[in-house]
Amino acid sequence: MSYNKELVEKKLLRWEHYIRNFSLPDWDDIPDIGLYMEQVITYLTQKLNYLPPNMNKDESLITPATINNYVRTRIMPEPVKKRYYRIHLAYLLMICTLKQSLSIALLQTLLPSGESEEEVTKKYTAFVERHHIAVEYFGDQIEQMAGPLIDQGLESKISAHSTEDLIFSSVIIAGFSKIFAQKLLGIRDKDLTNGGLVDFSPPVVGKDRK
Repeated sequence: MSYNKELVEKKLLRWEHYIRNFSLPDWDDIPDIGLYMEQVITYLTQKLNYLPPNMNKDESLITPATINNYVRTRIMPEPVKKRYYRIHLAYLLMICTLKQSLSIALLQTLLPSGESEEEVTKKYTAFVERHHIAVEYFGDQIEQMAGPLIDQGLESKISAHSTEDLIFSSVIIAGFSKIFAQKLLGIRDKDLTNGGLVDFSPPVVGKDRK
């Protein structure tokens, strides 16, 4: 398996440019006129169109079935007479973004649906701000990891000199980030008395780690 250097370079530059200019809509920019299901799917597809067109072509990012499942499992509030308003769309934007790394069960603990609109507004606004910061950070990561591949002259410990190394680094970082988030969610509402001991000692070779 081989990769065309020119194609990789152009794809990386295009992706970096795209991700740095990608942003979620602010709360006030989300429509609050009451959208029907088909309109909701169109809206979400437009706002979350960050997957390349040739990926997941047989599986839509969001479908009526998935939205109905989110409502049924109470991850988000029910529509009003089959119409979805700003608060529903805000939930869906957060859910569709976070479900790339978190299971539905964990999303239920992170995004409870019983909150007031004022609370959801604050949570969504903070989420958009954090999303923007994370996007900038990810753009910087692309520059650092892919610097040698796009001839930008950037060198660091994480720099990759082949496409395979760049893939390995990206997958490893994504894996650790996912585990990190899951562990933090696991200690929610706990303390040292009911959340387990904090053990900083190194694992013993040959024995199961407790």
